[in-house]
Amino acid sequence: MTRFTVLVAALETRSALRATAVHTADAIAAHTGVPACIDVIDLAALGPALLAEEATDGVADALATIAATDVLIVATPQIHGSYTGLLKVFLDRLPELGLAHVIALPLAVVDDLRNGYNIESDLRVLLSDLGAWVAEPGLVLATSELAEPLSVVDAWAEVAAPSLRQALAVAV
Repeated sequence: MTRFTVLVAALETRSALRATAVHTADAIAAHTGVPACIDVIDLAALGPALLAEEATDGVADALATIAATDVLIVATPQIHGSYTGLLKVFLDRLPELGLAHVIALPLAVVDDLRNGYNIESDLRVLLSDLGAWVAEPGLVLATSELAEPLSVVDAWAEVAAPSLRQALAVAV
């Protein structure tokens, strides 16, 4: 069984972005034909614990989940031109090359799709610096698409599936 983890960096818990990211994990699992176990880490639920000097149980559990995952879907809205501070603070807790065994899928939500390339590129660099193999293409959604994202996500999953299938065959 392939372990999928959805890492949601929205500023509110149980967001539309979270629902979209979970659907993305389901769609990728279906399109690649791998049986999947899906975990969800909602960073907004961890809140101030992310800034504590020592990792609390919730943060430590989230880090352990990331360490054990095969596929990591990193979902963030675009804030001030890039990913959220929640995401940066959490990923700063990982050791160097802490994602070396992970296939990462960036998922960004932007107000204007013309600005989507920047955040997707920033996420790709961040995840690569941590050692992940980053899937192409990343998924970029307009904020307006969050209301009904299923067709966009499914179309993206169909395009992304062949390379992900190959990566999973090598990695898992």
